Amino acid sequence: MKPQADIQSPAAHIERQQLLLRMEYEYEKAEFQRQTETMGVARQVKRGLCWWPVGVGRNYYNSLNQLVLEVERTRDTDIEHSFEFGRPVVFFRQSADGQVSYYPFQATVSYADDTRMVLVMPGMNAVLDVQGADAPGVQLFFDETSYRTMFEALADVARARGNRLAELRDLLLGTQKPGFRQLYPVRLPWLNPTQEAAVNRVLCARDVAIVHGPPGTGKTTTLVEAIYETLHREPQVLVCAQSNTAVDWISERLVDRGLSVLRIGNPTRVDDKMLSFTYERRFEAHPAYPELWAIRRELRALQSRARRPDYAGREALRNRLSRLRDRATALEVQINADLFDSAHVIASTLVGANHRLLHGRRFGTLFIDEAAQALEAACWIAIRRADRVVLAGDHQQLPPTIKCPEAARSGLERTLMQRLAQTKPEAVSLLRVQYRMNEAIMQFSSRRFYNGMLQADPSVRHRGILDLDTPIDWIDTTGLDFKEQFVGDTFGRINRDEADLLIRHLEAYVARIGTDRILDERIDFGIISPYRAQVQYLRGRIRQSAVLRPIRDLLAANTVDGFQGQERDVIFISLVRANDQGQIGFLGDLRRMNVAITRARMKLVILGEAATLARHPFYADLLAYIRRLHEAE
Repeated sequence: MKPQADIQSPAAHIERQQLLLRMEYEYEKAEFQRQTETMGVARQVKRGLCWWPVGVGRNYYNSLNQLVLEVERTRDTDIEHSFEFGRPVVFFRQSADGQVSYYPFQATVSYADDTRMVLVMPGMNAVLDVQGADAPGVQLFFDETSYRTMFEALADVARARGNRLAELRDLLLGTQKPGFRQLYPVRLPWLNPTQEAAVNRVLCARDVAIVHGPPGTGKTTTLVEAIYETLHREPQVLVCAQSNTAVDWISERLVDRGLSVLRIGNPTRVDDKMLSFTYERRFEAHPAYPELWAIRRELRALQSRARRPDYAGREALRNRLSRLRDRATALEVQINADLFDSAHVIASTLVGANHRLLHGRRFGTLFIDEAAQALEAACWIAIRRADRVVLAGDHQQLPPTIKCPEAARSGLERTLMQRLAQTKPEAVSLLRVQYRMNEAIMQFSSRRFYNGMLQADPSVRHRGILDLDTPIDWIDTTGLDFKEQFVGDTFGRINRDEADLLIRHLEAYVARIGTDRILDERIDFGIISPYRAQVQYLRGRIRQSAVLRPIRDLLAANTVDGFQGQERDVIFISLVRANDQGQIGFLGDLRRMNVAITRARMKLVILGEAATLARHPFYADLLAYIRRLHEAE
């Protein structure tokens, strides 16, 4: 199955999106079932998909009147996990002989940090079952809800007639050019000219605008200003992103800009500042909440009494329950109205834009951050609520995560932003001045991905840590007999010898700078590998290193995906692949390498076997570029 040409009709395009999404759904569901049946609890724990055993804490009704249960993991607390707001989970028991049995109900994550979760439970019987279990575990479950929401959105788009959604569908997916108003330009002297032009393009757009932000060009700063200026013209906007982390980041920046944000859903990074603008925390802080809480408590007590078969006075009880429910509903409506009326920005994930709290609400403008990482179907969930849409991101960086190779190859990986950047170039504003990297680190990425259009701001053009130090090094392992090993579909590959060599070079570079200087100037380091197995091995080696121990708080190791949106003074990259066939696997997705090499501010060090990697023209070009830099020194 091959991707279809852009000239297909909007109806045919949506039909194809439904087909590809169905392929992805079936594939991911089958993979989940296979892993559940074949992967033991210990392996799931190591992969961050499971906590076992968990300590079961208190249960209570939260401010949204949901019955929740607290659980805490008691082992393996240093393993990163994938639990976050909105994800479905199941509880299980494991017998002495290793047999796993699952409880016949699902729960949903309301809140999660490194060691503790709050789960929305389906009822008190489920809570009692878990509390009575000996050493229960909790495991991520297949997310039917997100897929169902995306299928519903595509169906709504397909059948839209005579409304704004139909107009946006036909414009975004058809050949019609987007419209723009003529407005007097807003002057924003604290932005650079391309950022200012992007904000003004957003303000003039009638239908769609795209803020294309390559690494370090201030995409978030520009988007925040575009939202701020839009709110001079509209009372409220909807701001979404694919992930909770991305929603948190843009929400925090908007709060810093002085805007009132109402965050639907709970943040992934939990602190008082982040929690303060969540719907749940705002709901609890409302002056009418104490009365509502007291009514809910009385309702639960009366309902419990009504279930007793010997209870007399049932008619009076029914009347009392009816009055209390009416009052509770009136208070909830009042609190909701106050919270939404006082918010400039409603923020949620794309799937979260289908939350019951947003039913019936429409927005003049929808902003989608990190739009190049979002499936098209997910974007339509939110677009249904808006009259126009602004997409921000970079389709030359990480694509959406897609499990089914056939669906990805057939076009599911191609995002709405990528499509519009190609078919509606008049809607695109490219940010061209970057404030992160030494010019030598930037130039290769600029030439390969952005037609050489990026320029380094003078403040960062020559930034570095050591005198007489080349900004980029490639440490070639050819001839050292380092070989990769395959360790499973999820973890990919590992090259322990290369990782050990990386640690030695990192230790030597730290020694050259000096630990005292690193600590005084807070010079930070990142270690990146495309493969999770290599990352985990490197983390272990970092913990063992006496040289790195004093600066461990300034050192992070993660996958390319884990470093998206981040930056460090020094970046080391372990490419892992070393084989006689020249196979590089998903290192062939060059957008991943664009992310990896553009995380570094001052120094970039790449480790890899040139004999394997340089058979690919991109890596041959990168190696040649680095060699020319060294020759020019």
